[in-house]
Amino acid sequence: MEQHLNIDYEKEIGVSFTDNLTGLFNNGFFQLSLEREIQRSQRHGEMFSLALIDIDSFARYNKVQGFVKADRILKKIAGLIMSNIRQVDMAARYSGDVFALILLRTDTQAALLPTERIRQAVEKMSEGETTISTGLASYPNDAKQAEGLIKKAQEALKKAKIRGKNRVHFFEKERIATSDTTPRILVVDDEPRNLKLMEAMLLPLHYRVIKASNGEDALSVVEKMDLDLILMDVMMPGMDGYEVCRRLKGSESTRLIPVVMVTALDDTESKVKGIKAGADDFITKPPNKTELLARTKSLINVKRLNDTLTSIEDVLFSLAKAVEAKDSYTQGHTERVADLAVSLGKKMSLGENEIAALRIGGVLHDIGKIGVSEEILNKPGPLNREERRIIEHHPDIGHKICEPLEKTLGPAMDMIRHHHEKLDGSGYPDGLKKEEISKAARIMAVVDIYDALVTDRPYRKGMAKKKAWDILNQEAEQGKIDKEIIDCLAEIVNR
Repeated sequence: MEQHLNIDYEKEIGVSFTDNLTGLFNNGFFQLSLEREIQRSQRHGEMFSLALIDIDSFARYNKVQGFVKADRILKKIAGLIMSNIRQVDMAARYSGDVFALILLRTDTQAALLPTERIRQAVEKMSEGETTISTGLASYPNDAKQAEGLIKKAQEALKKAKIRGKNRVHFFEKERIATSDTTPRILVVDDEPRNLKLMEAMLLPLHYRVIKASNGEDALSVVEKMDLDLILMDVMMPGMDGYEVCRRLKGSESTRLIPVVMVTALDDTESKVKGIKAGADDFITKPPNKTELLARTKSLINVKRLNDTLTSIEDVLFSLAKAVEAKDSYTQGHTERVADLAVSLGKKMSLGENEIAALRIGGVLHDIGKIGVSEEILNKPGPLNREERRIIEHHPDIGHKICEPLEKTLGPAMDMIRHHHEKLDGSGYPDGLKKEEISKAARIMAVVDIYDALVTDRPYRKGMAKKKAWDILNQEAEQGKIDKEIIDCLAEIVNR
């Protein structure tokens, strides 16, 4: 940012344009710079991206570790941000634990690279203890005014949080609508003859073929249109097929589009490079028509199935948030439970699939409460027998709601149904005992109880930690919950 803008700000506002703690620009100067950059981009016809970076679960970190350590983390992350952006870019402290970046002459696809570097640097710096989520939006593609651009970046950030945190997500624009369900295939090749050949093979099967002659054009098409498959040449001038594939697979909104590398290279090294970039399949030039059409049909079917499952999953996550909105005392409960459950899973050396299921199960475990009235959820006194019966039915309701995604959710289904089971068989809804209850479901049960004890409820204030540990240990002595899990949770929370 130009020197005279700094001077003008300081003179007009009467305060420094930097944040005292992090050394980055403050929010006021960021707002002024964003307006200025929009005006400059309008004059020169250039684009830029806005990134909002939020420290995951920072309120809990602040509460547990104290303000001194929390401020130290803020300062370290600010330093990592500055070391991973260009001099022409701008970084500011947008709010308490949120940073804002203005990345000049950069679209959202290109902005994924520096923001992903920052995410990895923060994770490495803290050995996974601290993570960040990032939302991206670009000017003028996503919005043409400052307020709208910030809103779009905030929406993308929210999506990154919902999808599990510790990730970069860019704003998903409304795509071009089509009146039919004709599969859409993007063919990318810098040689016009190859484009015509592929189109001639695909059109008889009534596919809609979109063509691009380079990597940049391919990414532009993907931003504007829903696609079912991408057939892409590897060796292209400028951005090669590997880089385009890496960018597509690195984005939450495009990673499920199947990418087939069409290449004259038939050596193992080239295929390994394609696999690392995220390619779904390979076809050797010149393509065999029978092989091309068979693989195309198969991958399009997979894409359509994934689209259906992803849509259902998004609805489930929205329902989970709706449940929290019904009960003012449990807002943030699912996020806290998911975070603690994942931390426990890592500490107890669970596999990657189980840890991923703990995150999803943490978000969805109370989804069955969508069928419980607000009067019962927010009742200030003890529940009567009938109200208790209704509450105890929520794991079964949640399990039924999530059944369409049973194959995708996998072990998370078990946690949704069994997070209130007890080792002695006194839990619900199935009265399972001991080894009948999975390790992941036992973790979910302990974390769910702990969070319920230490947070405010309609009928009581949150307990002190010591009293909560006493209750948990008493439950363990009675053979109801897993003592090993309680001890591991205590180490995490106390740390």
